[in-house]
Amino acid sequence: MTQLPLRAQLASALGRSAATLSKMTGRGDGSVIGGRVGLLLEPDLLRKLARDRKLALVSATNGKTTTTRLITSALLELGDVATNALGANMPAGHVSALSQNKTAPYGVLEVDEKYLPEVLDTTGAGVVCLMNLSRDQMDRAAEIWLLAQKWRRALSGKPTHVIANCDDPLVTWGASTAAKVTWVSGGQRWKEDSWCCPECGGPLDRKDADWACKECTFHRPEPQWAIDDEVAVDPRGQRWRLDIQLPGLANRSNAVMALAVAEAFGVPVERALPRLRQVTSVAGRYTTVERDGRHARLLLAKNPAGWLEAFDVADPQLPIILSVNANGPDGRDTSWLWDVDYRILRGRPVFVTGERRLDLALRLEVADVPFTLCGSFTEALAMQPPGRVDVIANYTAFQQIRTEFGRAV
Repeated sequence: MTQLPLRAQLASALGRSAATLSKMTGRGDGSVIGGRVGLLLEPDLLRKLARDRKLALVSATNGKTTTTRLITSALLELGDVATNALGANMPAGHVSALSQNKTAPYGVLEVDEKYLPEVLDTTGAGVVCLMNLSRDQMDRAAEIWLLAQKWRRALSGKPTHVIANCDDPLVTWGASTAAKVTWVSGGQRWKEDSWCCPECGGPLDRKDADWACKECTFHRPEPQWAIDDEVAVDPRGQRWRLDIQLPGLANRSNAVMALAVAEAFGVPVERALPRLRQVTSVAGRYTTVERDGRHARLLLAKNPAGWLEAFDVADPQLPIILSVNANGPDGRDTSWLWDVDYRILRGRPVFVTGERRLDLALRLEVADVPFTLCGSFTEALAMQPPGRVDVIANYTAFQQIRTEFGRAV
């Protein structure tokens, strides 16, 4: 790789030092502060760090941290890979990730949906993976149609190879201006944000995974990759069993997207799939922690689509703890709770905690779901009998629980 200019070398080194100091003092994991320091000293540091690397950018509302981890695991077949494994998905996090592994020839970066155009323009990444778009952080995030429109403009005229989920009409529309697209039928269980055509505004006719606009020519492209329950089907029609360790249909979908990206980098399925099977948890997601004989499995759900997938993974035979906050990273508007169908929880012990537990309690009351209100996660866990329990929490609530267990990974 080309050596960085002296100013960029200094900015990168000081950023790494700031990240190390942050971790040593317990103030954070260093995945953001290091990048902020580096960018303060050299505003063009991300472009310089990305130069000469083969990069993949991964963006979606849900699943991007997990898919980033899966792609990274697959690309380790080729060599060292720089990645923002802890989910710091804005430019400061990208700078920190590339600085920490400055000699890696490959990079896989999770990118916040809003920042994708900027990061693509800055890094010139050769591959972009686009998976889904749904409502999230409604107090400060743009309408998802506007995000898809920004993706279209960012990809137009660029030689980027896009791997896109053609089951999501908004993703399809956002990706369709790219010079090269590999379409993946990755599934879309949450459809409440995509009943209208993003091209003309007309109604979409939806039948299973297939969809088409009733008023214009916009329709679902023919996929090259597909998921068939527990099997991935590649562009040659070969079927591969997805016996990965991460649970649920959403993660099998993430795995198919990762396999398509890996093949775009030249890693065949037979070499990529065994590496995907080695991934057991992602930044605390799906990790089981233990306290006094109680084994709590941690699941993250940040928006209605994410809760739908968490319910798919949760064991209906177990008690469940739900924790909701409404801090900045969560979005302060909790009205999205009313879009989640909590009736699936009827008949099992439900415990409610978190800073916005009363908001969630009201929603469960209306859904006729009996629950126990708890003052803290510690209290909720102590109320469980020895054995297993599932925990679903939104972002900052999830991080608080992880911190209680030493940032479980």
